[in-house]
Amino acid sequence: MSGVTRAQHNASGSPDGAGLPPVPSIPLSDFEAAPGEQSIGGLVREATTHLSTLLRSELELAKAELGAEVKKGVKGSVYFILALAVLAFSMFFLFFTLGELLSVWLPRWGGFGIVFVLMLVSAGLLGFLGYRRVRTIRGPKRTIETLKDTGKVLPRRHTAEAEQQQSA
Repeated sequence: MSGVTRAQHNASGSPDGAGLPPVPSIPLSDFEAAPGEQSIGGLVREATTHLSTLLRSELELAKAELGAEVKKGVKGSVYFILALAVLAFSMFFLFFTLGELLSVWLPRWGGFGIVFVLMLVSAGLLGFLGYRRVRTIRGPKRTIETLKDTGKVLPRRHTAEAEQQQSA
């Protein structure tokens, strides 16, 4: 188990670990070197190595956990998309039923004509609402203003070089 502690191995192999890969860890103490045998430079080098390993392992752990959560989210969203597809196809039957219901009181062509007109009106209304919403989209005004301000504050090389040549 090189670089992996027993607790991490047990955690990653059990259902609690959710199949995450083992993460390398640093030992809390060095059993090979006796106290007082290492120089301060060696201790600093070892500490920076351990810190680097710790940071890398924390990033790997975060990446593994986020990857697993993203996969769960994608799988869940597939079910929502499938549900919306079934709902969209079932709307056909709703409109057909409505047309048949109206044909009890009206001629059949009249009931289906009314359903068709209602569908056109609702499509037009939804299209108009979508158009109004899209029409209000504007560019990032504050970002453009701050970029212009930044351009004014930062000296330009061409201008600074020209001023230096004129003053010389």
